[in-house]
Amino acid sequence: MKPQLNLIQFCLLCAAMLPTITSEAQSVTKIAAGGYHSLFLKNDGSLCVMGDDMFGQLGDGTYNNTNLPEQVVASGVRAIAAGENHSLFLKNDGSLLVMGRNDFGPLGDGTYSNTNRPEQIVASNVTAIAGGEFHSLFLKSDGSLWGMGDNGYDQLGDGTNNTTNLPEQIVASNVTAIAAGKSHSLFLKSDGSLWVMGYNGYGQLGDGANNSTNLPEQIVASNVTAIAGGEFHSLFLKSDGSLWGMGDNEFGQLGDGTYNDTNLPEQIVASNVTAIAAGQYHSLFLKSDGSLWCMGNNNHGQLGDGSTGYITRPEQIVASNVTAISGGGYHSLFLKSDGSLWGMGYNYWGELGDGTFNDANLPEQIVGRPLLLLGISTYSNQPVVLFPANGWNYSVQMTTNLASGNWVTLTNGIPFSAVQFTNVPNTAFFRLH
Repeated sequence: MKPQLNLIQFCLLCAAMLPTITSEAQSVTKIAAGGYHSLFLKNDGSLCVMGDDMFGQLGDGTYNNTNLPEQVVASGVRAIAAGENHSLFLKNDGSLLVMGRNDFGPLGDGTYSNTNRPEQIVASNVTAIAGGEFHSLFLKSDGSLWGMGDNGYDQLGDGTNNTTNLPEQIVASNVTAIAAGKSHSLFLKSDGSLWVMGYNGYGQLGDGANNSTNLPEQIVASNVTAIAGGEFHSLFLKSDGSLWGMGDNEFGQLGDGTYNDTNLPEQIVASNVTAIAAGQYHSLFLKSDGSLWCMGNNNHGQLGDGSTGYITRPEQIVASNVTAISGGGYHSLFLKSDGSLWGMGYNYWGELGDGTFNDANLPEQIVGRPLLLLGISTYSNQPVVLFPANGWNYSVQMTTNLASGNWVTLTNGIPFSAVQFTNVPNTAFFRLH
């Protein structure tokens, strides 16, 4: 009779004989946070998704939510955008593809039917995209601005309030950047001027009034370099690195220390701001030192400061190395210079992609965490995986063929240092994700 090993001895034997510690061979390059779903691109041009899929916005051919990142396009994607319940992406050939909710026509395919697979709308020459609640915007290489979807609040800026389910040209040339709020739109021209259109009930157009407009209206004449649209507020940057805001401030999202709305642009930060993002009722920005700052609604921890209280002044969340930000409905995403993806906030639909459905009020690393890959033997028909307990919540996945890329999830988002499984193949590989 062969001597039996106890669990600790077996784990040590496995660790000595078989371990290969790796890090994920991937770097995240772009992010987009929707209402309750998230998109990101990797450096190989692949598109990954997670979260709410009720309307097919994940584009995986189902209507099933997922709390782990799922690849839906293998390569060739270069830009992404997320609306409330729809998604848009560009390929390297300049084609525009869409998926998700379409009852107001934001997919621009000539129908009002949802789609759970990527559908090509424009074949070439698209250079930028933006998604609102029920409308979408895109730019072409000739500088023209196009829109589609809901126009009940004049957000398409075509001089009407008629909804359209086909792309419609709004501005013929010289547009360089676009942003979409819930029911308002912003764009920049090549001279650095800021233009707006749509709903203005909270002053989010910044024209000194609260009247909607169905034609583009110039708000700032020059020196604007970046724009972002939230639910009912707007942000923009100037070339001197100053941050400005206007509109709804019920939760402190304008960061001016008050809860007072404003219908004129108000300077929030005087210098050194390099990037901005607007969530539903919260705001994020980066400074030139790579630090991340947040303000506004924090009821689900979307500001990442460890609390759930509103913040009316900019608060530093991460001190350095942040390179990109995106604000969703009640969650936030950011990238670090090492290509890792982090998230915080609401996670009821799995939009943080951490393998759980639990909110996070501190930044949580989603992609870029180390993986431990072990070849597995069996002891008493109970394969064991061993790895350091470091506080991260991992899912354990198994495959019998490393080359296949087919991984089966065995556990979701639990911290542990060793785990045993029964009724698995005698030869298998496990990884932590």
